[in-house]
Amino acid sequence: MGMWIGIGRKARRCYGFDEVSLVPGKVTINPNEVDTSWQLKGMKFEVPILAAAMDGVVDTRFAIAFGRLGGLAVLNLEGIQTRYEEPEKIMRRIIKASARESTRIIQSIYREPIKEPLIKKRIEEIKKAKVVCAVSSIPQKAERFGEIAQKAGADLFVVQSTVITKKHVSSEYKSLNLSSFCKKMKIPVVIGNCVGYDVALELMETGISALLVGIGPGAACTTREVLGIGVPQVTATSDVAAARDFYYKNSGRYVSIITDGGMTTSGDICKAFACGADAVMVGSAFARAKEVPGKGFHWGMATPHINLPRGTRIEVGISGSLREILFGPAKLDDGSQNLVGALRTSMGSLGVKNIREMQLVEIIIAPAIKTEGKLFQQLREKIT
Repeated sequence: MGMWIGIGRKARRCYGFDEVSLVPGKVTINPNEVDTSWQLKGMKFEVPILAAAMDGVVDTRFAIAFGRLGGLAVLNLEGIQTRYEEPEKIMRRIIKASARESTRIIQSIYREPIKEPLIKKRIEEIKKAKVVCAVSSIPQKAERFGEIAQKAGADLFVVQSTVITKKHVSSEYKSLNLSSFCKKMKIPVVIGNCVGYDVALELMETGISALLVGIGPGAACTTREVLGIGVPQVTATSDVAAARDFYYKNSGRYVSIITDGGMTTSGDICKAFACGADAVMVGSAFARAKEVPGKGFHWGMATPHINLPRGTRIEVGISGSLREILFGPAKLDDGSQNLVGALRTSMGSLGVKNIREMQLVEIIIAPAIKTEGKLFQQLREKIT
């Protein structure tokens, strides 16, 4: 399998969202009668979209608002919310920084130590509103922060790094044993990120409840440019979903797949589900909401790295309320609003009743799908 790229060297052809399209079947369904919900360890969410653990997107107020609308927002336990008692003041410094100085200022802000009492406080703020609380940390901090989060009442713990594997080798620090960590935690554990079939199978064997798919596709992430690694999301999601189905067939335990990043439109979100995702994680789309702390700006979680920042602050502006972005009515025609409505309409047009059926629709390779017959749209884009 693969194509020759040089003498004695082959490479596998992989695909991104812009290169594929979904094919309608023999039946269509009223969009109001399809089921977009998904479940994770007994918790049911009407909105199959998670808000990424990015400081410019998720604070406690946003997590509460998102939860009340039926979705799940993940709070970063190593971000501004747990380093500063008054995070709003710090956010204003980042927002007002020039593009040239933004990375340096962000780096300096994240040098402030994390305060464990603030972890407990932020979780309690979310739980007080009676919504599901999800929090995240890197593997090196997971054992300590997982214990604190669990005691404070968190419902879900996410262990997230640029690339995660079952076995991590280091002589400088103790590596996280994922199997023992999952056994120790009394709440579901979600880990990420990965892109391969074999590594996904090994990770599922540790006892995780869900797996994040995607290395470097986020709008604010520069991992692919800086490190040269990553796999386009259509192929990555399909490969990991195949591992999920194989693992379920052999173990009887279902591990949810969450496509994380790379989706710029509602159409991309629909394609992610068709590739096998049970849910998707989005950052940039929600950075446009009136309710976000970043006020139209957001930055990757790897931005504050002291020696090798792998993210950038980007400005997307404010386009509407969180409700409008999720459920409409859409004021824009670019696929950035009414994400759930678009998913419903796509499912209805494809003739599928739920997410599981959506994972089985026909996908075709279609490199002309975004340009065929779109002359006037392309001209408009050039003019604007």
